[in-house]
Amino acid sequence: MRRLPRGFGRCLKTTAACLCVGAAYNIYFLWFLQAENRADLLYLDFLLLIFSGIWLAGVYRKLKRREGEIAELLERAGEIGDVLGEYENRDVARHDVDLWKGKLEKQYEQYCDLMDYITKWCHEVKLPLSAGFLACERISDTDVRQIMREQLERINQQVNGALVGCKAQGNLYDLKIGRQNLLDCVRASIRNNRFFLIQNHFTVDIQVPEDCIVYTDKQWLVYVLDQLVSNAVKYVSAEREPLLLVTAEQKDRELLLCVEDHGEGILSRDIRRVFDQGYTGSGNRSGKYKSTGMGLYLAARIAEKLEHAIEVESEYGAYTRFTICFHDNREYFFGEGL
Repeated sequence: MRRLPRGFGRCLKTTAACLCVGAAYNIYFLWFLQAENRADLLYLDFLLLIFSGIWLAGVYRKLKRREGEIAELLERAGEIGDVLGEYENRDVARHDVDLWKGKLEKQYEQYCDLMDYITKWCHEVKLPLSAGFLACERISDTDVRQIMREQLERINQQVNGALVGCKAQGNLYDLKIGRQNLLDCVRASIRNNRFFLIQNHFTVDIQVPEDCIVYTDKQWLVYVLDQLVSNAVKYVSAEREPLLLVTAEQKDRELLLCVEDHGEGILSRDIRRVFDQGYTGSGNRSGKYKSTGMGLYLAARIAEKLEHAIEVESEYGAYTRFTICFHDNREYFFGEGL
């Protein structure tokens, strides 16, 4: 059944009310006045029906056209209230919008205060953490020192992740896009994760040319690489020799950086959701791994802000390969060209 335009029902009610009045007039004219010349009355009724039909058809077309315009505007991004001009209950809608804006601004201020507190806490905890590293080196027992160092490294990773996560969750990114040596970025990430790479006996194979230049923000890119490397460490396979392979390949006007490991791999039902916020996969639900589901989500979000594409392919039980695509984004850098 075809839906009537919004507001047309009121027009039908108004028309029905007018017809009722007309019918009452006809009954009064014919019954009580006993009028003999009924042709004029019938002619008048016919004209009223014709004009009512024309009026209803015009209103229907106008309302239908209005609904089509609103449907097109709803597909746009941004506010459309001012584009529509004057409409019914405009003041009520404006009042409610202002009311919700005030509530959202208050919530946003509280959110910013919380993010500031967490960021400050992360910076403050760095001092006792550094002291813990120094104290750990003085432990004479090698096994105890190794266990303590591992836990301190994990705490350090979590603190750094929380600090970057606070920045990444906000709308304002401190981006400094410029010419960066890709090999330096890769080496910085390897240094950040060297303790766990050594502990798990990883073979690290870096095949990135020394003169490979990309336009990016080094700090944020290194964080993305840290997530990929730590993922390789977390899902290392006990059946194969741990391997971390990092390669770079020029393809047309794009540069592809691949980070590959020969770990557990990703199940086919999980691979399309690895970048979703909070998604931890089947391994986490079975209790085999502990994951928050935020690392790859933040990595994908940061890559998007940097105008880099990130993709993943994997074969369960064989390998996982993350690919970062660096587009030619020199327009974001107001310095010398390539």
